[in-house]
Parts: sequence; C-alpha cells; structure tokens
Amino acid sequence: MKYIEKLRNSGLRPTKQRLKICEVLFNTEKTFHFTINDLAKIIKDKLNNKISLATVYNTVHAFEKKGYLKQIPLNSNQTYFDTNTSDHHHFYDLTEEKLIDLKDSDVGPINIKKKINGKKIKSIEVLVKLDN
Repeated sequence: MKYIEKLRNSGLRPTKQRLKICEVLFNTEKTFHFTINDLAKIIKDKLNNKISLATVYNTVHAFEKKGYLKQIPLNSNQTYFDTNTSDHHHFYDLTEEKLIDLKDSDVGPINIKKKINGKKIKSIEVLVKLDN
C-alpha cells in the first residue's frame, strides 16, 4: 500500500491513525491547503475519527521533512501546509483565512538583485495577501 511506504519513508510506523491521516492527505485528486487544526477537524468530520493533535502534528511534520508536503509559514504563529509540493505562488485571503494557488503565469518575472555570499536561490515563491 502506498501509504505504508510514505509513512515508513518518513520514519513513522504505519498505525491505523496515521493511515487515516494519509487517506485524507493523499487520497484526493485536487491538492489542498490546511493548518494542523484544519486537518484534525477534517479527519474528525470526514472519517468520524478523532486523532490526537500531537499525532496529526508529528505526522504532518515528518511528511513535510521528507518532501511529501510543503510548509507555508504566513507569520510567526500561523503555518499552512500544502499537498502540492511544486514551487508555486499563493494568494492569502486575510478575511477568510484561506490560501489560494496562484500560477507562475499569473506572476511576472521576478528579479532578485541582492546576493548572499555562499548561498544560491533555491526557489522564489510569492505570497500575495488580500484584504477587503
């Protein structure tokens, strides 16, 4: 089963709870954005299954470290995760607290003029915050 492999690759034992988390994260055609609390609520609502926040948190962070999820920090106390791990841009709606994908073609060329010694740019991702 593909979920068992993902869990093991991430250094996690494939427990029933972690398999449920995988089911919600990776069994969809469309990618989606979520916070840890969002994911815990989705699991509770969709699967009628309550999984401890610590298990959700640890599993998500292990997946992110392995590259199965992408972390999108908005500020010091709010972090979203994305099941789409490709480099891409986002709108963030401040009123609805919602992340929306933004295609590369929707953003003009970005020219970074500053260089940092010993470092090279890995990726550039734009976060556009929207308000009413």
